Amino acid sequence: MTGRSPFELFAVDTLLDDEERAMRDAVRRFVDERVRPEVGGWYEAASLPVRELATELGDLGVLGMHLEGYGCAGTSATAYGLACLELEAGDSGLRSLVSVQGSLAMYALHRWGSEEHKQEWLPRMAAGEAIGCFGLTEPDAGSDPGSMRTRARRDGDDWVLSGTKMWITNGSVADVAVVWAQTEVDGRDRVRGFVVPTDTPGFSAPEITRKMSLRASVTSELVLDGARLPASAMLPEADGLAGPLSCLGEARFGIVFGALGAARDCLEVALAYAEERQVFGRSLSAYQLTQAKLADCSLELGKGMLLALHLGRLKDAGRLRPEQVSLGKLNNVREALAVARECRTVLGAAGITQEYPMMRHANNLESVLTYEGTSEVHQLVIGQALTGHSAFR
Repeated sequence: MTGRSPFELFAVDTLLDDEERAMRDAVRRFVDERVRPEVGGWYEAASLPVRELATELGDLGVLGMHLEGYGCAGTSATAYGLACLELEAGDSGLRSLVSVQGSLAMYALHRWGSEEHKQEWLPRMAAGEAIGCFGLTEPDAGSDPGSMRTRARRDGDDWVLSGTKMWITNGSVADVAVVWAQTEVDGRDRVRGFVVPTDTPGFSAPEITRKMSLRASVTSELVLDGARLPASAMLPEADGLAGPLSCLGEARFGIVFGALGAARDCLEVALAYAEERQVFGRSLSAYQLTQAKLADCSLELGKGMLLALHLGRLKDAGRLRPEQVSLGKLNNVREALAVARECRTVLGAAGITQEYPMMRHANNLESVLTYEGTSEVHQLVIGQALTGHSAFR
């Protein structure tokens, strides 16, 4: 027998326009042809050919694709979300590469940078010729970025940056880092952003290698030891935490879609495996308990997709609020992780091997669950929207 795909049950294609379907299909082909044959090896080796992939992704038009001008494609937010879904169906590390490049580093320059910053960096970043990273998180300042210790002080006309950033995707291969630091303005601290070329003396980015998750991704520490920058390095339009938090909102939106890609990949593999596997003389997919697992996973995947598309339409209309992004990120990552784990059980022992993607996706989603805002942070964002009370302090 031939069954239906999970998204077909929800008639997802009827909710997309031609541009969105074309972008989705182009990224899916790229993942099928370029990524799937090699991603298991990248994951096992804890490496990713970032520069090679970046130029290919630039040719595909997905780097900063939802931004306007400066070589960016200017697509809809929904089309960008669908691209993230297909990228993460390959691996969360691949989607992270694109997300950090486009939704963090490029968005920060596009939204908060000077015209000189945009002209210098965005066309090369859109083409994948220059790699960016985003330095906000610190060893002791994750969910509370306002407590960051990295500082920028004035020295004549220059800025001098000192501090450490942690868990920075693309850090050790980047050409430019957008770094957030405390500065003193009128006797009080303010968070400001700085454009830091990675060949700046005093900047280094040692790679973090001992990871059990996101192994097909470059993760680094950023060390700024008296890195001297000209006055023009400061992002002129960003003043306070609104700057970096706006960038996080962009990245979180991509995750709302992206996590569903990992879940869909797991479910499609589980469906195919269950049909082929014979147990007690019957296909595993013919048993009630197996069908119950597959039905529940399909339901959560479809509900998550409908939520993602609704948020995409709100974003394209300019009406998406931060707490709504938190709804999507909290639900879709949490359910994607549950789907990956449940689909692993359908395969039994085979599900823990590199031959199948379930454990790789589940391990990756453990990181996605806590980066760009932990589940607890998103619960508190939603709670504040519901009650009017902030429970962060």
